Amino acid sequence: MSKKILFFIITGFFWFSLYTYIPQMTNYAKEMGASYKMIGLIAGVYGLSQTILRIPLGIVSDAFNRRKVFVEIGLLITVASALLVFLVPNVYMLLMGRFIAGIAAATWVNFTVMFSGYFDASQSTKAIGIINSASKVGQFTAMLLGGVVSLRFGIRYVFLLSVLGGSIGFILSLFVREKQDPRRRKTFRTADLSSILSDRYILHISLLGIISQLMNYSTTFGFTPLIASGLGADNLDLGLLATAFNLPQIAFAALSGTLFIKYFGEKNTLLLGFSVTTAMCMITPFVPNLPILYFVQVINGIGNAISFPLLMGLVIKNVDTGLRNTTMGVYQAMYGVGMLIGPMLLGSVGDAFGLVSGFIATGLLGVLAMVSIQLFSAKQNMQSNQTL
Repeated sequence: MSKKILFFIITGFFWFSLYTYIPQMTNYAKEMGASYKMIGLIAGVYGLSQTILRIPLGIVSDAFNRRKVFVEIGLLITVASALLVFLVPNVYMLLMGRFIAGIAAATWVNFTVMFSGYFDASQSTKAIGIINSASKVGQFTAMLLGGVVSLRFGIRYVFLLSVLGGSIGFILSLFVREKQDPRRRKTFRTADLSSILSDRYILHISLLGIISQLMNYSTTFGFTPLIASGLGADNLDLGLLATAFNLPQIAFAALSGTLFIKYFGEKNTLLLGFSVTTAMCMITPFVPNLPILYFVQVINGIGNAISFPLLMGLVIKNVDTGLRNTTMGVYQAMYGVGMLIGPMLLGSVGDAFGLVSGFIATGLLGVLAMVSIQLFSAKQNMQSNQTL
């Protein structure tokens, strides 16, 4: 088996472990008496631990030129986070479990950069698209099987399924080989981080990543399941709803960095993706029945797959090999902010004004993202003309 295929499979199990219980999580918390604000905190704390750890992880990984060990640690932590909730099923352990799961997800920095190391530097968007497809395969399978297990045995046992998936991924990770780049710089300097944080291009991509994840984690992985429950969805339906979001992304995540940018260009591909997700976000609370909500989630998944993997590829496209982990760490730490504040924002607005207002407010941030893409592109064109 080639190292690319093996790593693809390992990545699938990593995300399988992290996503088995996501469709039922908000309902599970509600059944245990959590308020909208607490549900938002449970959904958002997953982003908090990522925001804290991703930059340090990127720096340490670049400094020691090691990725594999962090991949292995990440898989072990997915097991620990799910096992904790299975053994002690209450709201506060669910909150703690999600925080620990965020620690595991912080190692996604190392997954993406390690896999892109199997490709030429010019193929970074292609590599990121493929590895994102692996993540979507894992998420899709997890949420489908999680729905079946929750319906048959109860939500608690979905966490045991998560433990199983993470354990398999860890065992397989012991056999994967890391490709070392002898040309990379051997030292990391504080000035390197400063240069990344002052790069306007990286900061703009990061802003778009924040908004993208804010919309995803406040709706699809946050409060959309509550909309579905109001329409009569059971635990299996919630699993199918999440798979409807992830299924089209398996193909579209790989196409975003190849076919779409070839025919539409980077700017228009991003605009297309954000316009679709924004529209679907605003439509969601007005959907009258489950079949239409499934359809909305499919289209929403396509929109997300068009824009988000492309952002991950673009942020490291022109970065020195020795700084790719740190740059990806900065980017993923920043979009972790969106994962944190998105559910909390929608939950707070939902408590005060109702969920419809929360979804509309979230969708308006998607409009902000599209405006920023246009403005940044216009500014770049102007600077280019001045140089000429």
